[in-house]
Amino acid sequence: MTLWTAAEAATATKGRAVGNWACNGVSIDTRTIEAGDLFVALTDVRDGHDFVAAALKKGAGAALVSRIPDNVPDDAPLLIVDDVLAGLEALGAAARARTKAKVVAVTGSVGKTSTKEMLLAIFADQGRAHGSVASYNNHWGVPLTLARMPVDTDFAVIEIGMNHPGEISPLARLTKPDAALITTGAAVHLEAFTSVAEIAVEKAAIFDGLEPGGVAVINADIETAAILMAKAVDQRLRDIEFGVHAYHYKLRDVQVQDDVTIVQADADGTPLLFKIGTPGRHFAMNALGALAVAQAMGADLALAAHSLGRWTPYKGRGVREVIHLDPVDTHLTLNLIDDSYNANPTSMAAALEVLAAADVTHDIGRVSKGRRIAYLGDMKELGQDETALHARLAHLDATSKIDVIHCVGPLMHALYDLLPAHQRGDWAESAEALLPSLRSHLDSGDVVLAKGSLSMKLGLVVDAIRKMGHPVVDDDRA
Repeated sequence: MTLWTAAEAATATKGRAVGNWACNGVSIDTRTIEAGDLFVALTDVRDGHDFVAAALKKGAGAALVSRIPDNVPDDAPLLIVDDVLAGLEALGAAARARTKAKVVAVTGSVGKTSTKEMLLAIFADQGRAHGSVASYNNHWGVPLTLARMPVDTDFAVIEIGMNHPGEISPLARLTKPDAALITTGAAVHLEAFTSVAEIAVEKAAIFDGLEPGGVAVINADIETAAILMAKAVDQRLRDIEFGVHAYHYKLRDVQVQDDVTIVQADADGTPLLFKIGTPGRHFAMNALGALAVAQAMGADLALAAHSLGRWTPYKGRGVREVIHLDPVDTHLTLNLIDDSYNANPTSMAAALEVLAAADVTHDIGRVSKGRRIAYLGDMKELGQDETALHARLAHLDATSKIDVIHCVGPLMHALYDLLPAHQRGDWAESAEALLPSLRSHLDSGDVVLAKGSLSMKLGLVVDAIRKMGHPVVDDDRA
């Protein structure tokens, strides 16, 4: 299906089209570009114009540029604009304007990607769904997601993130959502903010994109909920609360089991019992917010709850794998929890709770007792209290239930120093330094968690554990 014709794209961007081309996708990366894509020559670390020729050679239908690169023919299929990023934003705005889709914007200090993926799973079962890929939630990711949206989309979910003040409002105004969900407000990005209250004010800016009467879905349990609710009232929005202390979607009980989470709640007074296909109290909260949004957007609540039973986390955000350590003796396995994409105090506490609740298997490895083992890396962008926030992890109830904790990075040394001797594993400056000892530290029957900020590269630990055996898909979590 054609996404953009030359004429449509030129009208949207007020640019000049060279050639009578048509494109069925939009890409910013020649490594993943597909035939027929419109290649957007953004400038970041590298100038995207340097890759236009390669994109066209790989089959791009056209390229969005601000000049004709030296190695590209004058008659090449192009869309020439004054500024490439502004052109991408204009494409996004035009795509939003031409669709009748119900559009949801999601932000939050923790859980926005998981919640976005839950909503996409729900909407995909009830119509044509479109949403952000991975964590494309910044000044180029949001317009890119919008520009990729087919005109016949029924539901769209746009993730909006931030690192500094002033980032969310323009992205929300570009998105023009029908509903906006704020998952949490927590101690994240404190290098750029003086308090969690300041973070809440920035998160509340997502409501700037809503028209009066639009739906604001708010976590009632966070300490800054009043700030969010006040913004919703000021903008004459329909506010929906979710959480333990919520009025509308009330969380009654959460049972975290080894591979599922059972949730009891009330949806505007109607009892609601549903299952999530992965363990985690935080996933229960995210799911309740997703259900509130889905019902507000006209989705069937019962079908939405059923969709959550099949949902599993995105790569690096709590996904679980069974690793077979012996190709012949298939009962020799360990369980891996890959939560290596990001970390902050709230998400770290949630991940440790999941590990603490995980079932281990005894008497199948060289160590007779199955163990809960964590590889934890530094949590970044926490500001002046970063050391104390790492040390505080030692006092969590879940931490006391973990058998061995290995720590990575200078900040995580604050936790390492407070661990009792029987829990203290290795400490290293980098994830790479822990790789040689993995085989000696892990055994069949163990459950292993890897979590840290992305720059700590705990993904290397995850990959090394995968290479210890052959990962298989658990049918119950597929």
